Amino acid sequence: MYIHKYQEKELHKEQKLKILFIFPLTFMILGILFSYFDGETNLTLSSGLKNILISPSILITDFLSVGGIGPTFVNVALISFYNLYLLKKYKLRINGLILAAFMTVMGFSFFGKNIFNIIPIYMGGYLYSYHKKIDFKDIIVSIMFATALAPVISEISFSNMLPSKIAILLGIGVGIFIGFIITPLASHMVKFYDGYNIYNLGFTAGILGTILTSALKSLDIKIESVNILYLENNLFLILTLVAMFIYLICIGISVNKNTLNEYKHIFNYSGRVVTDYTFLMGYGVTFFNMGLMGLLSLSFVLLIGGVVNGPVIAGIFTVVGFSAFGKHIKNCLPVVLGVIVTALFLGRDISSTGVIITVLFSTTLAPIAGVYGYKIGFIAGILHFLLATNVGIIHGGVNLYNNGFAGGLVAGFLLPILDAFVKRR
Repeated sequence: MYIHKYQEKELHKEQKLKILFIFPLTFMILGILFSYFDGETNLTLSSGLKNILISPSILITDFLSVGGIGPTFVNVALISFYNLYLLKKYKLRINGLILAAFMTVMGFSFFGKNIFNIIPIYMGGYLYSYHKKIDFKDIIVSIMFATALAPVISEISFSNMLPSKIAILLGIGVGIFIGFIITPLASHMVKFYDGYNIYNLGFTAGILGTILTSALKSLDIKIESVNILYLENNLFLILTLVAMFIYLICIGISVNKNTLNEYKHIFNYSGRVVTDYTFLMGYGVTFFNMGLMGLLSLSFVLLIGGVVNGPVIAGIFTVVGFSAFGKHIKNCLPVVLGVIVTALFLGRDISSTGVIITVLFSTTLAPIAGVYGYKIGFIAGILHFLLATNVGIIHGGVNLYNNGFAGGLVAGFLLPILDAFVKRR
């Protein structure tokens, strides 16, 4: 395939890190300021963070509701700073997959992930790299995505199923175990859907989450489903997101003055893994695509009357992140339309959080539309809605990337049929 290489400003690794650093810095400052000007005291900020840290955090536990906007912003900042520290320490190249991982984890820090329940998974990853005698930097991305199973740690630690100290130690131990085995699992799972499900770790986490949930049920430990949501739109929160996406667009244009003219060439790529736009299109077009997809996703939520809450923000930031690694308007739209039409046909409220996040996360199947065309992409969207709204019961809500799990099942089911009867574009 022809690789587009355009004249753009060279970005050194430190500059790329600084571009990303703006996000957690903004969330930290605004989180503290919002708590102060909203009349919250330091105690309230602290108690909000405590509520976030000790919540079981399985699907769906919205930290905006559990802890408040200020504490949630601080939680997002802490996790993002930690990931940036690792990227800097291990001198990783900031490519499309790194951008996808960083943005996805940042988004899920609004619901499901906190600084307590992700650390054991990183510890397990480090032990795996030590055991296999490989550099930890080679698996950091896998471990970042593996935090999809962070709720398992919180559920075991804080659900009163065991005495407190024993429960926390067991939760940490299970987290280390997850981090230790997730990398080899993920490398094999991708063969099931041949790169047509962008959220590879979502499928892997779904399989592992199902096994862990089944083990807990066998021990008469039941995982109770929850549905804690932030139920009203907050202008401050929305404007913060708008500013961040405009920031990405401006960065893209400043890096490559010809971004607006070159952007159309991104549609030439199907998005099938691996499609790294930082390599294929350059950082200017990549950042522009990320910002544009963020604005479009946010606009969609607001236009249909949805609420911008924790799960929705996670969905938006995941779209933004993977807009550096496979997604663009052309290959996402058919899948999204398939989900929306199916939801309407079945009489579902498309402004509900459940339908909105299914729409946003369904773009994991964008490569199917990119390779087989918009009709097959539309069908993939239909199947995705049917699966994503029902498979959560299998893993008990401990896998935050439920749609990645569903997307893997859809792709694995469709691909043999498509290869037999449909010609690839």
